[in-house]
Amino acid sequence: MSEQQQEPTIRVTESEDYNDLYANSVQIRMSVWDFHLVFGTMQSATTEEVNFTSKQGIYLSPQQAKALFNILGQNLAQYEGTFGELKLEPQFNGQGGSVN
Repeated sequence: MSEQQQEPTIRVTESEDYNDLYANSVQIRMSVWDFHLVFGTMQSATTEEVNFTSKQGIYLSPQQAKALFNILGQNLAQYEGTFGELKLEPQFNGQGGSVN
């Protein structure tokens, strides 16, 4: 007979400096060691200029980035199953091409 291992209890706490922020844009940078996600807000100042204000940067290991990718995919599929398909508006990459 093999003993079943009991799952550990997970306790989530917030640090004293925890805060929520709103971001409508994220920039992603990567290296061989990590991914750097920079969250911020993007606003159109004029039709020719867009301003990005950085709010928070977070470094993730490649393994944690992949885990985030997987869980976001699962949650987006659940969201679309409940509320309908999300459509992305074309965005411009600054070199004349559109990026979705």
